[in-house]
Amino acid sequence: MTQTAAREASPTATENPFKVVQQQIDKCAQILKLDPQTVAILKTPLRELHVAIPVRMDDGTVRVFQGFRIHYNDARGIAKGGIRFHPEETIDTVRALAAWMTWKCSLLDLPLGGGKGGVVCNPKELSTGELERLSRAYVRSVYKFIGPDLDVPAPDVYTNPQIMAWMMDEYSVISGKPQFGVITGKPLCIGGSAGRGDATARGGMYVIREAARELGIDLSQATVAIQGYGNAGYHAAHLIKEVFGAKVVAVCDSKGGRFCKAGIDARKALECKESTGSVCQLPVGDSVSNQELLALDVDILIPAAIENVINERNAAKVKAKIVAELANGPTTPEADEILFNKGVHVIPDFLCNAGGVTVSYFEMVQNASLYYWDEAEVYDKLNKRMTAAYHAVLNTSRQYKINMRQAAYVVAVKRVVEAMKARGWV
Repeated sequence: MTQTAAREASPTATENPFKVVQQQIDKCAQILKLDPQTVAILKTPLRELHVAIPVRMDDGTVRVFQGFRIHYNDARGIAKGGIRFHPEETIDTVRALAAWMTWKCSLLDLPLGGGKGGVVCNPKELSTGELERLSRAYVRSVYKFIGPDLDVPAPDVYTNPQIMAWMMDEYSVISGKPQFGVITGKPLCIGGSAGRGDATARGGMYVIREAARELGIDLSQATVAIQGYGNAGYHAAHLIKEVFGAKVVAVCDSKGGRFCKAGIDARKALECKESTGSVCQLPVGDSVSNQELLALDVDILIPAAIENVINERNAAKVKAKIVAELANGPTTPEADEILFNKGVHVIPDFLCNAGGVTVSYFEMVQNASLYYWDEAEVYDKLNKRMTAAYHAVLNTSRQYKINMRQAAYVVAVKRVVEAMKARGWV
């Protein structure tokens, strides 16, 4: 779902995501009784780099793109976070995502801080050559800001293993030696990790499994709706059926979707999207809009698109027992309260979608050791990390009698603050 489509769906979707982050930190600070100086550090990125990136286009003209890279907080270790290529990228979106990466790494107990990067562009309008030149030019612009011992980027929205390969190669050329460890999400042949392709969705499956156990939901009989059908949405649809036997009854993207009570085949939905540009052309069931999908009477709702799609205008209509946030920031603070009061079990984004950064961390470890694990070992390690993180959040939620997102913040922020205190920052 594009940001434009999201805004059309709800006027509240234009809410500044970094303001949402700061509201969430304020709530967490009240629970942990943090002092104002500590809160000020937590609410502010440590470093920001803004760059202008000139790129020669295929027609011979030079176009200047705006780019960013942010180190939000590195108290627990070097920065880690993706690079987005998006036409509506903003600095506040990047700030919010860098903050969420900080909490995500802390929540999974990874020895990393949070970072994020982005370029304001539309990759769909660029040729392969222009995309490569932009990717390499971005690395040249941020070269001194990243590195295996400083900040390790990864793919994100509209970036992929090929773009990561170009970026890694450009960094290696500049530094004069192979630097596979500067980027994660690379192809397997140049230091990528097995299991990275579906890591975000697979990590989400592990925490959905734990939540279903807690709520007494039989996943083999469960119904699922997925809002957003990109990489995470497709893998979620495939895995929840393959691993648990659950039935995906609805999927949608920015153009609309389909509802089929008998179930939707994940692969056929993907083939439809690839051939027609949307899952809404799938020849099964009935048409369903994004807003209608969010209100379906299903056991599990998986938002896997963009920010703020569940808000105070539609949260009361959500009927799912579990909302598993594979997207970043799909639920506003106001909607969180509504869902909590309704008894909806929300698995917050920086827990639910942390499988990607966890396997990226595994890739960093493998790059550093020059020893690579097979897929089964990656999945086993991911399962243990995700399961431990889920129960840390659940136990904190019960201890403080707060919702799961606030509990996730308490666990993550508390660990970051401990590192800040140990280092003498506060």
